[in-house]
Amino acid sequence: MGFLSNLFGGGQKVDLKNLVKQGALILDVRTPAEFQGGHIKGSINMPLQTLNQGLKKLKKDQAIITCCASGMRSSSAKSILKSNGFEAHNGGGWTSLQAKLH
Repeated sequence: MGFLSNLFGGGQKVDLKNLVKQGALILDVRTPAEFQGGHIKGSINMPLQTLNQGLKKLKKDQAIITCCASGMRSSSAKSILKSNGFEAHNGGGWTSLQAKLH
């Protein structure tokens, strides 16, 4: 189960709510249409397929919490960010992340 816990964020013991209070960016990696259908207030939309091109728009000194619809794309985004020197955390699905933040 360790692999799946790490993949889907279950192994994390990071306080995402506290990270947001400290200024973490919520990066929603769903498509623009999905994002327009609902998203976390203050989050920014950067679809997973454009993440590599958008890295220069992100700050390496700011923690990033990724989210998507289910946690799969946000897990991939977290891996991309970490491999490029960012502090990144998988927040999973945006609706469950939103619930954790309130």
